Amino acid sequence: MSKNYFFILILAISCQNPSKKPDSNSEKEQENTEKTYQTPVLSLAQANNLTELPLACAVQEYPNKLGQTLGDAGDLKEPRQLHPAFYGCFDWHSAVHGHWSMVYLLKSFPDLEKRDSLMQLLQKNISKENIAQEVAYFQSEHNTSYERTYGWAWLLKLAEELHTWNNPAAQKLEENLQPLTDLIVQKYKDFLPKLNYPIRVGEHPNTAFGLSFAYEYAETTAQDSLKNLIAQRAKDFYLKDKDCPMSWEPGGFDFLSPCLEEMNIMRLILPKEQFLPWLADFLPQLKDKNYRLEMGKVSDRSDGKLVHLDGVNFSRAWNLYDLSRQYPEYAHLRNQADKHLNYSLPNVVGDDYEGGHWLGTFALYALKEAPKEDSH
Repeated sequence: MSKNYFFILILAISCQNPSKKPDSNSEKEQENTEKTYQTPVLSLAQANNLTELPLACAVQEYPNKLGQTLGDAGDLKEPRQLHPAFYGCFDWHSAVHGHWSMVYLLKSFPDLEKRDSLMQLLQKNISKENIAQEVAYFQSEHNTSYERTYGWAWLLKLAEELHTWNNPAAQKLEENLQPLTDLIVQKYKDFLPKLNYPIRVGEHPNTAFGLSFAYEYAETTAQDSLKNLIAQRAKDFYLKDKDCPMSWEPGGFDFLSPCLEEMNIMRLILPKEQFLPWLADFLPQLKDKNYRLEMGKVSDRSDGKLVHLDGVNFSRAWNLYDLSRQYPEYAHLRNQADKHLNYSLPNVVGDDYEGGHWLGTFALYALKEAPKEDSH
């Protein structure tokens, strides 16, 4: 083949397959465009299904993780004897928020199939006598810090849900619960002034989570002294924080996001003119309309610790929903919340007791905070 012929051949091939200069802007846009997720809406059929979780676990005494400190051999008792109101669901705090789930479902779905069974169980467990015994447990010498502050927070969330339910039976339940509610409020007031440093883990002791639920209870029930104390301590703990390491999350067993829990309590306590500049310093990446937050991925849902990551997806979702609803400049984060909720929601109702005893509550709370309209 002559050199001239070879050159002509190459030229012909080049003309047939002209190289096109890539549109870098178009490719970049495609890279940064994420799928739009639908906001899940809880149907009556799904609500009926979810009622099975708290109904079953609230009366399931074993397995049980008591988490108590023994003063002597006399403290070794059955869970039902120690905690006649909240003895089921594997541990005390899960029993408490299982009761919150029942109240929330009853309020939201008046036509629940097992409405009567749920109400009967609530009335049986949250009796005046049972709550008096729960109070006595918290006042015992060796368990004054029991369930601090995660269980405390859920107890106040249960009290808040009862308080906002316009129903004579709910008013009676709130009245029965009140001595324990008052005790937990006082425990917050005694503890927070002594806490020099916040606890920033992604599990039960997380300070920001405990403050957020307690603050919402205080706001709903006009408990100004508790509300003001929480606001002041949150400022002491978090006002100077910057550049939260979101890329470090989630930890292997997290069911809370340390960064987003802190964001949430500051959203609750700070006015707009303070909160937005604080958030711009604390989590600057959230302002990016193309920001993506990857879900916590669960490798084994039969493992009670690894399944925590479904919980982190639900708690991230409710925090992002609340932020995007209150501040339009962060409305794009709703899609990230939808993504997290859609990933873990199908796994809530299953045979896995390790997850089932608490994940139903987390799913319900995320759905509660989700926007109710169907489209973005």
